[in-house]
Amino acid sequence: MCSRVIVVTGFSDADITRIVVEEASRDLMEYAKSDVIIVGGGPAGLTAAYYLAKAGVKVLVMERRLSLGGGIGGGGMLFHKAVVEEEALGVARELGVRVKPSRVKGLYVTDAAELITALARSAVEAGAKIILGLEAVDLVVRREGGGHRVAGVMAVWSAVSLAGLHVDPLMFEAGVVIDATGHEAVLARLAAEKIGGPRVKGEGPSWAPEGEKLVVEVTREIVPGLIVAGMAAAAVEGTYRMGPVFGGMLLSGKKAAELALEKLGRRP
Repeated sequence: MCSRVIVVTGFSDADITRIVVEEASRDLMEYAKSDVIIVGGGPAGLTAAYYLAKAGVKVLVMERRLSLGGGIGGGGMLFHKAVVEEEALGVARELGVRVKPSRVKGLYVTDAAELITALARSAVEAGAKIILGLEAVDLVVRREGGGHRVAGVMAVWSAVSLAGLHVDPLMFEAGVVIDATGHEAVLARLAAEKIGGPRVKGEGPSWAPEGEKLVVEVTREIVPGLIVAGMAAAAVEGTYRMGPVFGGMLLSGKKAAELALEKLGRRP
């Protein structure tokens, strides 16, 4: 029996380039001004994106890597599992994360890959726009009272930074910006350096149960227009690390979304 070769005709190589550039440019033009910009596509950022998009907010997620999930992917020291505590179970299930009880009461376990894909799928299906390889490198601000309000971010393709090139960024505006950049707390550090934001203390040593509670408590607006979530919030306040347990990240992301909705005058 001879195998059949199917030849697709009717388009050119240039057509593919035109489609990619046209559609990507359309997204960049549309989201040059958003209601909320979330920097970081980890667990807190994706959870915030889901709840904001679900509420009808125009939300852009910038992730400098070409993958999502932040620290989830490695599980615990490359063991492919992640833990979620009972307090966050409702959020996890709403986001489509399948979990099962562990041998410890109150702790549930899931595959790291499943947690990432569930968070990403939920955010995208709710209407969030996620752009990979886009790195926030500075703040956009406006004068407000005696200080500044964060009104967006400046961004470049992360390949530009990796190449060490000097290229002027593009500017993206938003009513609210959420720093979900994880341990580095990139935007919070810029705010501290440039517009009088609080000093970023850096995260403390591990105390998982306490760190899980505190990361939600310290999720807040640190300067007008800039909310910190997840490990970025922990880094600002110097709270404890917690390893491969992600319930606090989910709850922090939900709280960040609620704070952003309040700032926008919208109901959760």
